[in-house]
Amino acid sequence: MRRLVWPVLTGLGVFFIVVALMSKFFVPGQTVKFPLNEYQKMTLQAANASYFSQKFFTEESGVTLQAVITFKGYVAAAKSIGSSNTAVWQTYTPIEDLTNHTRVSIPAQPNVLAFDRKTGAIVPWSGNSVNGSQVSVTGHPQWVVWPIGTKKKDYQVFDTTLKKPVTAHYKGITSTDGVATYVFVESVPSQQIGTLPVPGSLVGMTPSQVTLPEFYSVTRTYYVDPTTGVPVAITENVQETLQDNTGTTRLVLLNANFQTTPASITSFVNTDNGGATKINMLNVTIPIVGGLLGVFLLGAGLILSRRPEEEEYLDDEETVGAPV
Repeated sequence: MRRLVWPVLTGLGVFFIVVALMSKFFVPGQTVKFPLNEYQKMTLQAANASYFSQKFFTEESGVTLQAVITFKGYVAAAKSIGSSNTAVWQTYTPIEDLTNHTRVSIPAQPNVLAFDRKTGAIVPWSGNSVNGSQVSVTGHPQWVVWPIGTKKKDYQVFDTTLKKPVTAHYKGITSTDGVATYVFVESVPSQQIGTLPVPGSLVGMTPSQVTLPEFYSVTRTYYVDPTTGVPVAITENVQETLQDNTGTTRLVLLNANFQTTPASITSFVNTDNGGATKINMLNVTIPIVGGLLGVFLLGAGLILSRRPEEEEYLDDEETVGAPV
């Protein structure tokens, strides 16, 4: 009987060790990826904000603004360029004045960008666009997600206003709604992003119409779960102004410090925890349990295989010759 048991135990031991090794080194690379059919919303609010209302043609101040970022997978586009390794997501971010119950801005078209399903880095694609305009992205920066297994280092992040990568510096670790997150800060100093024609009377100037430089600056902070690469919260302190040639601000287009709402953070954390659990199971739980079980079974099989032959034959003889 023992001669039948030890090969089985040995085989099972080898099987579980192989499963543990594959779960640790092979399976995650094949199965742990950002989804193609993502659909989620993140809500940010800014209290005591200011902006220029195109509806009322006035500067509004002391209001609460709300930005709702919608993340939506563009499955058909991803499949057309190789969805095994590449995802295509759309983002759409309207801004609303909650104080006056009016829309501040409604994008005509979403941002559409392709990115690597493991690293989250933008990849070249003819369909990459911001607000309907095609963009050529260089350097493989991050966009809406970070690498699965984010490191404690600086990353390049694509700024959709500047339409180019900027550096997000690693600043440390914090707890975000119970999740240990890495903190990355992107700081863009004030710089011109274009010009805007406006009535001279609107900006306190004599000509009936003037064209003024538009300036933009932002400090954007990301709170990223390093296991999944998902930012579970974002803050964005943004300023957009029109200035004259002396550098004097003539019109505030937007001055707001957006914060992800607690309810939105909780929603993202709940979704993120599910992904983190699956990744930890593949990277930690299965390798440890499978490895220990495999070593135990393999050891038991080897011990039984080394039992002296004389003792085995004696057992067999005693069994055959036993009285009825």
